[in-house]
Amino acid sequence: MKTKGLRKNKINIVTLGCSKNLVDSEVLFTQLKGNGYQVEHESKKDDAQIVVINTCGFIDGAKEESVDTILRYVDAKDKGLVDKVYVSGCLSHRYKDELALEIPSVDAWFGTNELPRILKTLRADYKHELVGERLLTTPSHYAYLKIAEGCDRPCSFCAIPLMRGKHVSRPVDELLTEARSLAKRGTKELILIAQDLTYYGLDIYGRRNLSELLLRLADVEGIEWVRLQYAYPAGFPMDILDAMKAHPHICHYLDMPLQTGSTEMLRLMRRGITRQKTEDLIDRIRQTVPDIALRTTLIVGHPGETDERFEETYGFVEKTKFDRLGVFQYSHEENTHSFGFTDDVAPETKQERADAIMDLQQNISWELNQSKVGKTFKVLFDRKEGGYFVGRTQFDSPEVDNEVLLPAASYVRLGDFTDVRITHAEEFDLYAELANQL
Repeated sequence: MKTKGLRKNKINIVTLGCSKNLVDSEVLFTQLKGNGYQVEHESKKDDAQIVVINTCGFIDGAKEESVDTILRYVDAKDKGLVDKVYVSGCLSHRYKDELALEIPSVDAWFGTNELPRILKTLRADYKHELVGERLLTTPSHYAYLKIAEGCDRPCSFCAIPLMRGKHVSRPVDELLTEARSLAKRGTKELILIAQDLTYYGLDIYGRRNLSELLLRLADVEGIEWVRLQYAYPAGFPMDILDAMKAHPHICHYLDMPLQTGSTEMLRLMRRGITRQKTEDLIDRIRQTVPDIALRTTLIVGHPGETDERFEETYGFVEKTKFDRLGVFQYSHEENTHSFGFTDDVAPETKQERADAIMDLQQNISWELNQSKVGKTFKVLFDRKEGGYFVGRTQFDSPEVDNEVLLPAASYVRLGDFTDVRITHAEEFDLYAELANQL
Protein backbone atom coordinates (compact mmCIF):
# COMPACT_ATOMS: atom_id res chain seq x y z
CA MET A 1 0.00 0.00 0.00
CA LYS A 2 1.40 3.41 -0.95
CA THR A 3 1.99 5.76 1.94
CA LYS A 4 3.71 8.82 0.45
CA GLY A 5 1.82 12.10 0.72
CA LEU A 6 0.48 14.20 -2.09
CA ARG A 7 3.27 16.78 -1.76
CA LYS A 8 5.87 14.18 -2.75
CA ASN A 9 3.98 13.02 -5.80
CA LYS A 10 4.79 13.96 -9.36
CA ILE A 11 1.97 15.71 -11.24
CA ASN A 12 1.39 15.42 -14.99
CA ILE A 13 -0.86 18.01 -16.64
CA VAL A 14 -2.43 16.87 -19.92
CA THR A 15 -3.95 19.56 -22.14
CA LEU A 16 -6.54 18.98 -24.86
CA GLY A 17 -8.18 21.49 -27.16
CA CYS A 18 -7.32 25.07 -27.99
CA SER A 19 -4.61 27.56 -27.04
CA LYS A 20 -6.93 29.07 -24.41
CA ASN A 21 -6.89 25.73 -22.60
CA LEU A 22 -3.12 25.66 -22.92
CA VAL A 23 -2.86 29.01 -21.12
CA ASP A 24 -5.06 27.66 -18.30
CA SER A 25 -2.75 24.66 -17.96
CA GLU A 26 0.30 26.93 -17.89
CA VAL A 27 -1.22 28.97 -15.06
CA LEU A 28 -1.92 25.79 -13.07
CA PHE A 29 1.61 24.56 -13.88
CA THR A 30 3.09 27.82 -12.55
CA GLN A 31 1.06 27.76 -9.33
CA LEU A 32 1.99 24.15 -8.59
CA LYS A 33 5.67 24.81 -9.29
CA GLY A 34 5.45 27.81 -6.96
CA ASN A 35 4.22 25.43 -4.27
CA GLY A 36 7.26 23.25 -4.71
CA TYR A 37 5.66 20.43 -6.66
CA GLN A 38 7.37 18.33 -9.30
CA VAL A 39 5.17 19.05 -12.33
CA GLU A 40 5.40 18.15 -15.99
CA HIS A 41 3.23 18.98 -18.97
CA GLU A 42 2.24 15.96 -21.06
CA SER A 43 5.10 13.87 -19.72
CA LYS A 44 6.30 11.28 -22.21
CA LYS A 45 7.55 9.04 -19.43
CA ASP A 46 4.01 8.59 -18.12
CA ASP A 47 5.33 8.09 -14.60
CA ALA A 48 3.31 10.64 -12.61
CA GLN A 49 1.29 9.59 -9.58
CA ILE A 50 -1.25 12.40 -10.14
CA VAL A 51 -2.72 13.32 -13.53
CA VAL A 52 -4.74 16.47 -14.21
CA ILE A 53 -6.54 16.33 -17.58
CA ASN A 54 -7.61 19.72 -18.96
CA THR A 55 -10.39 18.76 -21.38
CA CYS A 56 -12.06 20.24 -24.44
CA GLY A 57 -15.81 20.04 -25.06
CA PHE A 58 -16.15 22.14 -28.20
CA ILE A 59 -17.35 19.59 -30.77
CA ASP A 60 -17.97 15.83 -30.94
CA GLY A 61 -14.43 14.94 -32.00
CA ALA A 62 -12.91 16.97 -29.18
CA LYS A 63 -15.28 15.45 -26.65
CA GLU A 64 -14.41 11.94 -27.82
CA GLU A 65 -10.70 12.68 -27.52
CA SER A 66 -11.23 14.03 -24.01
CA VAL A 67 -13.23 10.99 -22.89
CA ASP A 68 -10.69 8.61 -24.44
CA THR A 69 -7.88 10.38 -22.57
CA ILE A 70 -9.77 10.21 -19.27
CA LEU A 71 -10.42 6.49 -19.77
CA ARG A 72 -6.76 5.89 -20.56
CA TYR A 73 -5.63 7.36 -17.25
CA VAL A 74 -8.46 5.75 -15.31
CA ASP A 75 -7.25 2.43 -16.69
CA ALA A 76 -3.73 3.30 -15.53
CA LYS A 77 -5.17 4.07 -12.09
CA ASP A 78 -6.99 0.72 -11.99
CA LYS A 79 -3.65 -0.98 -12.75
CA GLY A 80 -1.96 0.87 -9.90
CA LEU A 81 0.20 3.03 -12.17
CA VAL A 82 -1.56 6.27 -11.17
CA ASP A 83 -2.81 7.26 -7.73
CA LYS A 84 -5.17 10.12 -8.59
CA VAL A 85 -6.95 11.29 -11.75
CA TYR A 86 -8.46 14.79 -11.78
CA VAL A 87 -10.39 16.30 -14.70
CA SER A 88 -10.84 20.00 -15.46
CA GLY A 89 -11.72 22.20 -18.42
CA CYS A 90 -14.65 22.61 -20.77
CA LEU A 91 -15.92 19.02 -20.98
CA SER A 92 -15.77 18.68 -17.21
CA HIS A 93 -17.53 22.01 -16.70
CA ARG A 94 -20.38 21.09 -18.99
CA TYR A 95 -20.89 17.40 -18.27
CA LYS A 96 -19.32 16.67 -14.88
CA ASP A 97 -22.52 15.34 -13.27
CA GLU A 98 -23.11 12.86 -16.09
CA LEU A 99 -19.44 11.97 -16.38
CA ALA A 100 -19.08 11.41 -12.65
CA LEU A 101 -21.78 8.72 -12.89
CA GLU A 102 -20.26 7.10 -15.98
CA ILE A 103 -16.61 7.26 -14.87
CA PRO A 104 -16.66 7.01 -11.07
CA SER A 105 -12.93 6.26 -10.83
CA VAL A 106 -12.09 9.92 -11.51
CA ASP A 107 -11.19 11.45 -8.14
CA ALA A 108 -12.62 14.93 -8.78
CA TRP A 109 -14.13 17.04 -11.54
CA PHE A 110 -13.52 20.79 -11.93
CA GLY A 111 -15.05 23.51 -14.10
CA THR A 112 -13.29 26.11 -16.25
CA ASN A 113 -12.93 28.76 -13.53
CA GLU A 114 -12.06 26.59 -10.56
CA LEU A 115 -8.28 26.97 -10.29
CA PRO A 116 -8.42 27.74 -6.53
CA ARG A 117 -10.44 24.56 -5.91
CA ILE A 118 -7.99 22.46 -7.94
CA LEU A 119 -5.09 23.87 -5.92
CA LYS A 120 -6.90 23.25 -2.64
CA THR A 121 -7.57 19.64 -3.64
CA LEU A 122 -3.87 19.23 -4.41
CA ARG A 123 -3.03 20.84 -1.06
CA ALA A 124 -1.41 23.81 -2.73
CA ASP A 125 -1.83 27.50 -1.90
CA TYR A 126 -3.02 30.03 -4.45
CA LYS A 127 -0.03 32.35 -4.68
CA HIS A 128 -1.19 35.85 -5.59
CA GLU A 129 2.40 36.93 -6.18
CA LEU A 130 2.43 34.57 -9.18
CA VAL A 131 -0.50 36.29 -10.91
CA GLY A 132 0.86 37.44 -14.28
CA GLU A 133 3.70 34.93 -14.09
CA ARG A 134 3.60 31.92 -16.38
CA LEU A 135 5.86 28.98 -17.08
CA LEU A 136 5.43 28.21 -20.77
CA THR A 137 4.76 24.86 -22.40
CA THR A 138 5.43 26.39 -25.83
CA PRO A 139 8.96 27.26 -26.99
CA SER A 140 10.02 30.25 -24.89
CA HIS A 141 10.20 32.66 -27.85
CA TYR A 142 6.42 32.75 -28.35
CA ALA A 143 3.50 32.75 -25.94
CA TYR A 144 -0.27 32.93 -26.04
CA LEU A 145 -1.68 35.88 -24.10
CA LYS A 146 -5.32 35.41 -23.10
CA ILE A 147 -6.82 38.90 -22.88
CA ALA A 148 -10.37 37.89 -21.99
CA GLU A 149 -12.47 34.94 -20.91
CA GLY A 150 -15.96 33.91 -22.03
CA CYS A 151 -18.21 35.26 -24.77
CA ASP A 152 -21.36 37.38 -25.08
CA ARG A 153 -22.10 36.47 -28.71
CA PRO A 154 -25.34 34.58 -29.47
CA CYS A 155 -23.99 32.25 -32.20
CA SER A 156 -26.54 29.46 -32.64
CA PHE A 157 -24.08 26.57 -32.91
CA CYS A 158 -21.66 27.45 -30.12
CA ALA A 159 -21.56 25.96 -26.62
CA ILE A 160 -18.59 28.06 -25.47
CA PRO A 161 -20.70 30.49 -23.38
CA LEU A 162 -22.18 27.46 -21.59
CA MET A 163 -18.66 26.37 -20.62
CA ARG A 164 -16.77 29.65 -20.33
CA GLY A 165 -19.46 32.11 -19.26
CA LYS A 166 -19.91 35.74 -20.24
CA HIS A 167 -17.14 37.90 -21.67
CA VAL A 168 -14.73 39.22 -19.03
CA SER A 169 -11.82 41.39 -20.18
CA ARG A 170 -8.51 41.47 -18.29
CA PRO A 171 -7.27 44.99 -17.41
CA VAL A 172 -4.57 46.50 -19.63
CA ASP A 173 -2.12 46.93 -16.74
CA GLU A 174 -2.44 43.26 -15.78
CA LEU A 175 -1.75 42.19 -19.36
CA LEU A 176 1.24 44.53 -19.64
CA THR A 177 2.69 43.07 -16.43
CA GLU A 178 2.38 39.57 -17.85
CA ALA A 179 3.83 40.62 -21.21
CA ARG A 180 6.86 42.24 -19.56
CA SER A 181 7.44 39.14 -17.46
CA LEU A 182 7.31 36.94 -20.56
CA ALA A 183 9.62 39.26 -22.49
CA LYS A 184 12.23 39.18 -19.70
CA ARG A 185 12.30 35.39 -20.04
CA GLY A 186 12.86 35.46 -23.79
CA THR A 187 9.41 35.73 -25.37
CA LYS A 188 9.53 37.66 -28.64
CA GLU A 189 6.06 36.95 -30.04
CA LEU A 190 2.74 37.44 -28.24
CA ILE A 191 -0.30 35.73 -29.77
CA LEU A 192 -3.42 37.44 -28.43
CA ILE A 193 -6.32 35.05 -27.84
CA ALA A 194 -9.87 35.20 -26.51
CA GLN A 195 -13.23 33.88 -27.59
CA ASP A 196 -13.71 37.29 -29.21
CA LEU A 197 -10.79 39.73 -29.30
CA THR A 198 -12.82 42.56 -30.81
CA TYR A 199 -15.13 42.76 -27.77
CA TYR A 200 -12.14 43.51 -25.56
CA GLY A 201 -12.66 46.40 -23.15
CA LEU A 202 -16.39 46.91 -23.56
CA ASP A 203 -17.17 45.40 -20.17
CA ILE A 204 -14.52 47.24 -18.14
CA TYR A 205 -13.80 50.42 -20.12
CA GLY A 206 -17.14 50.96 -21.87
CA ARG A 207 -15.48 50.92 -25.29
CA ARG A 208 -13.67 48.56 -27.65
CA ASN A 209 -10.11 48.97 -26.48
CA LEU A 210 -8.14 46.41 -28.48
CA SER A 211 -6.20 48.95 -30.55
CA GLU A 212 -4.83 50.71 -27.44
CA LEU A 213 -3.89 47.36 -25.91
CA LEU A 214 -2.12 46.33 -29.12
CA LEU A 215 -0.03 49.49 -29.24
CA ARG A 216 0.98 49.23 -25.59
CA LEU A 217 1.92 45.55 -25.86
CA ALA A 218 3.92 46.25 -29.02
CA ASP A 219 5.95 48.81 -27.04
CA VAL A 220 7.03 46.25 -24.44
CA GLU A 221 10.80 45.89 -24.61
CA GLY A 222 11.79 42.57 -26.18
CA ILE A 223 8.47 41.97 -27.95
CA GLU A 224 8.91 42.03 -31.73
CA TRP A 225 5.64 40.47 -32.94
CA VAL A 226 2.10 40.84 -31.63
CA ARG A 227 -0.42 38.64 -33.42
CA LEU A 228 -4.25 38.62 -33.38
CA GLN A 229 -6.41 35.49 -33.29
CA TYR A 230 -10.20 35.08 -33.05
CA ALA A 231 -11.61 38.42 -34.22
CA TYR A 232 -15.38 38.66 -34.72
CA PRO A 233 -16.59 40.34 -37.94
CA ALA A 234 -19.80 42.05 -36.72
CA GLY A 235 -18.92 45.39 -35.16
CA PHE A 236 -15.28 45.00 -36.18
CA PRO A 237 -13.23 47.93 -34.78
CA MET A 238 -11.35 49.37 -37.75
CA ASP A 239 -8.85 51.21 -35.54
CA ILE A 240 -7.13 47.83 -35.07
CA LEU A 241 -5.92 48.21 -38.66
CA ASP A 242 -4.61 51.71 -37.94
CA ALA A 243 -2.58 50.21 -35.08
CA MET A 244 -1.18 47.57 -37.45
CA LYS A 245 -0.04 50.23 -39.86
CA ALA A 246 1.34 52.47 -37.12
CA HIS A 247 3.52 50.00 -35.25
CA PRO A 248 6.11 47.72 -36.90
CA HIS A 249 5.78 45.09 -34.13
CA ILE A 250 2.10 44.35 -34.87
CA CYS A 251 1.84 41.51 -37.37
CA HIS A 252 -0.15 42.08 -40.54
CA TYR A 253 -2.22 39.04 -39.72
CA LEU A 254 -5.84 38.55 -38.71
CA ASP A 255 -7.70 35.38 -37.76
CA MET A 256 -11.40 36.12 -38.27
CA PRO A 257 -13.74 33.08 -38.22
CA LEU A 258 -16.58 33.77 -40.68
CA GLN A 259 -18.32 30.33 -40.58
CA THR A 260 -20.18 30.57 -43.91
CA GLY A 261 -20.54 32.53 -47.14
CA SER A 262 -24.34 32.29 -47.29
CA THR A 263 -26.46 35.15 -45.96
CA GLU A 264 -29.27 32.77 -45.04
CA MET A 265 -26.86 30.53 -43.15
CA LEU A 266 -25.41 33.56 -41.37
CA ARG A 267 -28.96 34.36 -40.24
CA LEU A 268 -29.55 30.80 -39.01
CA MET A 269 -26.22 30.89 -37.22
CA ARG A 270 -27.16 34.24 -35.59
CA ARG A 271 -23.92 35.89 -36.66
CA GLY A 272 -25.30 39.43 -36.94
CA ILE A 273 -23.90 40.07 -40.41
CA THR A 274 -24.67 39.37 -44.08
CA ARG A 275 -22.43 38.09 -46.86
CA GLN A 276 -22.39 41.50 -48.51
CA LYS A 277 -21.35 43.22 -45.27
CA THR A 278 -18.69 40.54 -44.79
CA GLU A 279 -17.29 41.13 -48.28
CA ASP A 280 -17.34 44.90 -47.71
CA LEU A 281 -15.44 44.42 -44.45
CA ILE A 282 -12.81 42.22 -46.10
CA ASP A 283 -12.38 44.80 -48.89
CA ARG A 284 -11.87 47.58 -46.30
CA ILE A 285 -9.37 45.48 -44.37
CA ARG A 286 -7.34 44.70 -47.49
CA GLN A 287 -7.46 48.30 -48.68
CA THR A 288 -6.23 49.54 -45.31
CA VAL A 289 -3.48 46.91 -44.85
CA PRO A 290 -2.78 45.64 -48.38
CA ASP A 291 -0.34 42.88 -47.40
CA ILE A 292 -2.44 41.50 -44.54
CA ALA A 293 -2.79 37.71 -44.24
CA LEU A 294 -6.41 36.77 -43.55
CA ARG A 295 -7.19 33.46 -41.88
CA THR A 296 -10.75 32.20 -41.44
CA THR A 297 -12.63 29.09 -40.36
CA LEU A 298 -15.89 27.78 -41.76
CA ILE A 299 -18.58 25.38 -40.58
CA VAL A 300 -20.18 23.01 -43.09
CA GLY A 301 -23.30 20.96 -42.50
CA HIS A 302 -25.14 23.31 -40.13
CA PRO A 303 -28.90 22.62 -40.08
CA GLY A 304 -30.49 24.26 -43.09
CA GLU A 305 -27.37 24.16 -45.26
CA THR A 306 -28.78 23.04 -48.60
CA ASP A 307 -26.64 22.25 -51.63
CA GLU A 308 -27.39 25.74 -52.96
CA ARG A 309 -26.32 27.43 -49.71
CA PHE A 310 -23.14 25.38 -49.59
CA GLU A 311 -22.38 26.44 -53.16
CA GLU A 312 -22.67 30.05 -51.99
CA THR A 313 -19.98 29.36 -49.39
CA TYR A 314 -17.82 27.59 -51.97
CA GLY A 315 -18.14 30.56 -54.30
CA PHE A 316 -17.35 32.94 -51.44
CA VAL A 317 -14.07 31.12 -50.74
CA GLU A 318 -13.25 30.97 -54.44
CA LYS A 319 -13.82 34.71 -54.80
CA THR A 320 -12.21 35.92 -51.56
CA LYS A 321 -9.03 33.81 -51.70
CA PHE A 322 -8.20 33.66 -48.02
CA ASP A 323 -4.53 33.27 -47.19
CA ARG A 324 -5.36 30.57 -44.61
CA LEU A 325 -8.53 28.60 -44.02
CA GLY A 326 -9.79 25.76 -41.85
CA VAL A 327 -13.10 23.85 -41.83
CA PHE A 328 -15.18 22.29 -39.05
CA GLN A 329 -18.03 19.90 -39.62
CA TYR A 330 -21.12 20.98 -37.69
CA SER A 331 -21.55 19.32 -34.31
CA HIS A 332 -25.08 19.16 -32.81
CA GLU A 333 -24.51 20.55 -29.30
CA GLU A 334 -27.08 20.28 -26.51
CA ASN A 335 -28.53 23.51 -25.12
CA THR A 336 -27.39 25.61 -28.06
CA HIS A 337 -29.91 27.44 -30.24
CA SER A 338 -29.14 25.19 -33.21
CA PHE A 339 -29.94 22.10 -31.17
CA GLY A 340 -33.58 23.06 -31.65
CA PHE A 341 -33.17 22.41 -35.38
CA THR A 342 -33.05 19.00 -36.99
CA ASP A 343 -29.48 17.94 -37.73
CA ASP A 344 -30.51 17.44 -41.35
CA VAL A 345 -27.17 17.19 -43.19
CA ALA A 346 -25.88 13.62 -43.45
CA PRO A 347 -22.41 12.93 -41.99
CA GLU A 348 -21.06 11.84 -45.37
CA THR A 349 -22.33 15.09 -46.92
CA LYS A 350 -20.59 17.12 -44.21
CA GLN A 351 -17.37 15.29 -44.99
CA GLU A 352 -17.74 15.80 -48.74
CA ARG A 353 -18.36 19.53 -48.26
CA ALA A 354 -15.38 19.91 -45.90
CA ASP A 355 -13.17 18.06 -48.40
CA ALA A 356 -14.40 20.23 -51.28
CA ILE A 357 -13.59 23.46 -49.42
CA MET A 358 -10.14 22.24 -48.40
CA ASP A 359 -9.36 21.05 -51.94
CA LEU A 360 -10.28 24.53 -53.17
CA GLN A 361 -8.20 26.20 -50.47
CA GLN A 362 -5.22 23.99 -51.26
CA ASN A 363 -5.22 25.33 -54.82
CA ILE A 364 -5.63 28.92 -53.59
CA SER A 365 -2.79 28.48 -51.12
CA TRP A 366 -0.54 27.05 -53.83
CA GLU A 367 -1.23 30.03 -56.10
CA LEU A 368 -0.61 32.56 -53.32
CA ASN A 369 2.58 30.83 -52.26
CA GLN A 370 3.99 30.89 -55.79
CA SER A 371 3.87 34.69 -55.64
CA LYS A 372 6.28 34.57 -52.67
CA VAL A 373 9.05 32.81 -54.58
CA GLY A 374 12.10 35.07 -54.94
CA LYS A 375 10.97 37.40 -52.15
CA THR A 376 12.71 37.98 -48.84
CA PHE A 377 10.93 37.57 -45.49
CA LYS A 378 11.83 37.95 -41.84
CA VAL A 379 11.33 34.53 -40.26
CA LEU A 380 11.14 33.40 -36.63
CA PHE A 381 12.53 29.88 -36.35
CA ASP A 382 10.61 27.54 -34.02
CA ARG A 383 12.33 24.15 -34.26
CA LYS A 384 14.62 21.83 -36.15
CA GLU A 385 12.92 18.85 -37.78
CA GLY A 386 14.57 16.30 -40.03
CA GLY A 387 16.92 18.12 -42.35
CA TYR A 388 15.35 21.56 -41.90
CA PHE A 389 15.07 24.50 -39.58
CA VAL A 390 11.32 25.29 -39.45
CA GLY A 391 10.03 28.81 -38.96
CA ARG A 392 7.27 31.28 -39.73
CA THR A 393 6.81 34.72 -41.27
CA GLN A 394 4.69 37.39 -39.61
CA PHE A 395 1.86 36.09 -41.79
CA ASP A 396 1.72 32.69 -40.09
CA SER A 397 0.62 31.50 -36.66
CA PRO A 398 2.15 28.42 -35.00
CA GLU A 399 0.82 24.96 -35.85
CA VAL A 400 -2.06 26.06 -38.12
CA ASP A 401 -0.43 28.04 -40.94
CA ASN A 402 2.35 27.91 -43.52
CA GLU A 403 5.87 27.03 -42.46
CA VAL A 404 9.23 28.10 -43.88
CA LEU A 405 11.78 25.30 -44.32
CA LEU A 406 15.47 26.20 -44.36
CA PRO A 407 17.98 23.39 -45.07
CA ALA A 408 19.89 22.52 -41.90
CA ALA A 409 23.16 23.08 -43.76
CA SER A 410 22.42 26.79 -43.24
CA TYR A 411 22.71 27.40 -39.52
CA VAL A 412 20.24 29.57 -37.59
CA ARG A 413 19.47 29.78 -33.87
CA LEU A 414 16.03 28.64 -32.74
CA GLY A 415 13.99 31.50 -31.35
CA ASP A 416 15.82 34.06 -33.49
CA PHE A 417 14.68 36.14 -36.44
CA THR A 418 16.50 35.64 -39.74
CA ASP A 419 15.96 37.08 -43.21
CA VAL A 420 15.44 34.37 -45.83
CA ARG A 421 14.67 34.25 -49.54
CA ILE A 422 11.96 31.88 -50.77
CA THR A 423 13.34 29.51 -53.39
CA HIS A 424 10.23 27.44 -54.13
CA ALA A 425 6.82 26.80 -52.67
CA GLU A 426 4.22 24.09 -52.19
CA GLU A 427 0.62 24.30 -50.99
CA PHE A 428 1.45 24.86 -47.32
CA ASP A 429 5.27 24.98 -47.16
CA LEU A 430 7.78 27.58 -48.29
CA TYR A 431 11.38 26.51 -48.94
CA ALA A 432 14.10 29.07 -48.34
CA GLU A 433 17.77 30.01 -48.32
CA LEU A 434 19.50 32.63 -46.20
CA ALA A 435 18.95 36.07 -47.73
CA ASN A 436 22.65 36.89 -47.48
CA GLN A 437 23.61 33.61 -49.17
CA LEU A 438 25.33 34.10 -52.50
